[in-house]
Amino acid sequence: MIQITPTIAIDDSEIALEFVRASGPGGQNVNKVATAVQLRFDVRHSPSLPDDVRERLTRLGGNRVTTEGVLVIDARRFRSQERNRQDAIDRLVALIQKAAQKPKARRKTRPTAESKRRWLETKRRQSEKKRIRQSPREE
Repeated sequence: MIQITPTIAIDDSEIALEFVRASGPGGQNVNKVATAVQLRFDVRHSPSLPDDVRERLTRLGGNRVTTEGVLVIDARRFRSQERNRQDAIDRLVALIQKAAQKPKARRKTRPTAESKRRWLETKRRQSEKKRIRQSPREE
């Protein structure tokens, strides 16, 4: 079990880890050992996630979420398989924690009387400036 928040925990069986060869530094080791990790988590069918968290996680995942609703995280930052595996899990946990936070509701605000007055004053000054720059009219 991976504990995300006090109320959300994900079972290890919900996460699929696949090890693939990584590009980048590592010498000959990079050609022989599959150190990069591809973590797959089925967001759409996970019984561990509440509906609101599932929806926000799908939105936060962006391009990392497939059309089937599977979140794919690639971890190839480190040279060792174990560190990349832990990095992928940490990134998944961070993403779910972010999705678990309810967004703050936006409250409409109205401009204050003073800000309206300042806006009108600026507008009046600008208008006056433009009027002065005009060529004189012939009557």
